Amino acid sequence: MLSTLENLIKLVRERKSSPVKGSYTNKLLNDKSLSRAKVIEEVNELIEAVELDSNKIHEAADVIYHLLMYLEANDIKIEEVMSELEKRKK
Repeated sequence: MLSTLENLIKLVRERKSSPVKGSYTNKLLNDKSLSRAKVIEEVNELIEAVELDSNKIHEAADVIYHLLMYLEANDIKIEEVMSELEKRKK
């Protein structure tokens, strides 16, 4: 399970350092306002899916993907986010 997340993080970082023409990932990395808008859109779609009890997994996956793109586009490392979460354990 975590290897999937690690592979996605590896992919986004590879695309960031070696862009692929026509890549949606690169489009999100290069257009911060698009990336921001997609995070907002996908969170809203997830909330709606939960309320309607449909497509929840698909929409949650979209949120995670777009959030990772937004973080990376803004030079926020997921490792630092995880470290912050670790500090919050009680």
